[in-house]
Amino acid sequence: MRIGQRLLLGSLLVIAVLVILLVVVTGIRLQSQLTRLSVEHQTRDARLLAALWIAGTNSDSLADVTSGSLGTRVSLIDSSGRVVGDSRFDGEDLARHDNHADRPEVIDAWRSGFGWSRRLSASGGTEELYAAVRGQRGIARVSSPTLQLDIFVRRVQRDILVSGLVTLAAAAVLSWLFSRSISAPVEELRDVARALAAGDLTHRPVLTGPGEVGDLADAIHRMAEQLGGRLHALAAEDALLAGTIESLDEGILVIDSNRRVIRANDSARRLLGVRSEVPFSADLLPRDRALSETLADALAGRDTLPSIELDLTDRTLEVRVRALTEGRAVLAVLDLSAQRRLEMVRRDFVANVSHELKTPLTVIGGFAETLATDQLSSAQQAHFARAILASARRMQRLVEDLLDLSRIESGGWKPNPVELEALSVFEEVLTSYHAEATAKKIVLAVDVDPQAAKIFADPTALRQVLFNLVENALRHTPPEGTVTLYTAAEEGGIWIGVRDTGIGIAPEHLSRIFERFYRVDSGRARESGGTGLGLAIVRHLVEGHGGQVVAESAPSRGTTVMAFFRHRSAVSGS
Repeated sequence: MRIGQRLLLGSLLVIAVLVILLVVVTGIRLQSQLTRLSVEHQTRDARLLAALWIAGTNSDSLADVTSGSLGTRVSLIDSSGRVVGDSRFDGEDLARHDNHADRPEVIDAWRSGFGWSRRLSASGGTEELYAAVRGQRGIARVSSPTLQLDIFVRRVQRDILVSGLVTLAAAAVLSWLFSRSISAPVEELRDVARALAAGDLTHRPVLTGPGEVGDLADAIHRMAEQLGGRLHALAAEDALLAGTIESLDEGILVIDSNRRVIRANDSARRLLGVRSEVPFSADLLPRDRALSETLADALAGRDTLPSIELDLTDRTLEVRVRALTEGRAVLAVLDLSAQRRLEMVRRDFVANVSHELKTPLTVIGGFAETLATDQLSSAQQAHFARAILASARRMQRLVEDLLDLSRIESGGWKPNPVELEALSVFEEVLTSYHAEATAKKIVLAVDVDPQAAKIFADPTALRQVLFNLVENALRHTPPEGTVTLYTAAEEGGIWIGVRDTGIGIAPEHLSRIFERFYRVDSGRARESGGTGLGLAIVRHLVEGHGGQVVAESAPSRGTTVMAFFRHRSAVSGS
């Protein structure tokens, strides 16, 4: 609520409360004063009546006569409390009148010579004001209805209330004008202060005139002018510095003498895993002895190490620390993770490829040398030639798998999915391996779920996935075993898988079988002609379709490798 509204409502509330109090207090005071005056007047009449009520006087006639003269009700009560004269009752009615010995005004009059009360009349049924005086023959009492008295008080209260409402209306106008005269300059100064706090130094107060408000406006005006030039230069310099720092891929942190980080770009927070906004304590930085000692040297102004290498959980960082003035230091953080991973991948790749090529090259070289130097029979020559051909084909498969994997990982391959009949694709794949399975006495089976009879996939990629999975299953399944191609329905797509009854895979190896060149039993895999890239190619092909590939296995219980392909509607919706 605005200050002007608060002033206006406050003023109106005060005036309204005062008017109400005035009406209530005036009514009470007026009622009291009028009652007192009426009691005094009626007491004088009662004294006069008591003086006239002497021996030999007819009490009822006296009451009637004086009532007409005084214009009030007159009652004469003897010492026993019996009403012997009343201007309102005559004859039998007067005789049946209640005994008045228990009336409060009568009791007070007998006790002190005077009494009065305001109460409901038992005989008249209306509220009346009674004044009683003790005389020679008894109690002379004068009473009058309070209705006119109450009406007069209410009229006075109504007049006061009307006057108060008129006053309230006039006060509302005056209060509004007064509140506006106070609130308008205060609100303007508030807006100017907010603008200055927000950095808008062009906003100036336009108030003039005497008084504290005018002095305050003038002071703010001068302060804004003085700050304008300074802040503009500082803002430009800070914007340039901040923009430069934030644009760097290298992390930058500035630490003051209290070991608080007072500036840090987004790269620094990301690399060091710090989420706090600046300033924050340097204790939140990774805990490393070399880093702590180098930072302490820099804050003390001493020479520091050229660079420090930090090995965090998921990355390797190079940190350079330099001392600044006033006990501050700057840290430059460079992420070496990608470089280290690239070096590791390159080393592993060279080692794996070299290892994979060494055996076939050795076989080719040895057999070729033997063919060139020894006199061999035709059967021996044919045997050596077949060995050389097998090794050459193994090298060829390795090169082809490497080219396929490189093409897929580099993003050069994109799937062109169409809807395929699962049974047709399965039969085509099994036909290619029928002879090999027959030779190893392995049964090839197909289990197609009617709810998962169609596969939405790239035909070439799907065949390559199944060829690799079936080839792996045949390679690791002993004679009399079974290799089954199957489908299973699931919401949003279908699972296709190859299940075998082979030697199985231990749990510690299961999570790594989709890595390049990873083999559970490397010696046996090489003997059987595997390149170590088949499952890695399968994973990339399936993930290229937006699916996933999983494996389930246990030693001596066979292996199941499953690939999930999404339905056409799910692919279109995404």
